[in-house]
Amino acid sequence: MSMRVLLDTSFLLPVVGVRVREVVDGALYRLWQLHKSGEVELFYTDFNIVEIVWKLSRLECDPSIVEKGLRSIERSMSKAQPRPGSILKALELRKKGFRDVIDLLLYLTAKDNGLLFLTYDVELVRFLKDVGEDVSNIAENL
Repeated sequence: MSMRVLLDTSFLLPVVGVRVREVVDGALYRLWQLHKSGEVELFYTDFNIVEIVWKLSRLECDPSIVEKGLRSIERSMSKAQPRPGSILKALELRKKGFRDVIDLLLYLTAKDNGLLFLTYDVELVRFLKDVGEDVSNIAENL
């Protein structure tokens, strides 16, 4: 049985042509190798796509690379759906002080779907621990 992993958006940005930290590039390469061998099933959500669009709106980008990348994500990854409870819980956690609702939605969608959530966001992990959330589904590396 393969490991099932929802990716934080930082791992999807290179696919649409956005440069990220080298550590993310290396991890992404390893992930694709594991994915191609069937050891890892990769997931994304509509929240990832919204965050990609938001980041791209502030950068110069090549539309053909963005289109090719988005098609690649759609074809090669599975889509995880949030549950209504995830959205309500994200709002509750936002009120407790974490500003990035997209990261909260990704974490909760992964949790509700029995997926690992791969992120390098130490602030998110620290916040979740501080408010007593279960972070056992968060993978900070693979």
